[in-house]
Amino acid sequence: MDKVIHHKVKLHCSQQKSFEMFTKNENLQLWLAEIADVEPRVGGKYELFWDVNNSKVNSTLGCKITAIDHNNLLCFEWKGAAQFANFMNTADPLTHVTVMFLPDSKDESTQIHLIHSGWRSDENWESARRWFYSVWENALDYLRSVVNES
Repeated sequence: MDKVIHHKVKLHCSQQKSFEMFTKNENLQLWLAEIADVEPRVGGKYELFWDVNNSKVNSTLGCKITAIDHNNLLCFEWKGAAQFANFMNTADPLTHVTVMFLPDSKDESTQIHLIHSGWRSDENWESARRWFYSVWENALDYLRSVVNES
């Protein structure tokens, strides 16, 4: 069984704007998190918060950017939602998200590939992977609607 989540989405905007939807706090807060605290540099924070009243559990608190090539590539650590926190958030290493931004010069759009890896093999991990598969799919669909309708 493939232990990697891979989703694609086409955004009708520049490569730079697509990249900024993942790296600018105000943009992340439009489509992915209630609060974002991102420092777009290697070692910088990639902290997203979905519940400000429970920010230590329902967040990516402590996650860091592991690689960045402005407008082309972004890689960061990822933590689990509250129901998976007891095993995902203490794993070493944490799961990992890679986002690639590929321009399409034909129509000035950007193809985004999101790959979420680092899944382990037991049934708890498989349950979390299936959950995140749907969550990422829905989040990227929402991102597409935010960008393509603006």
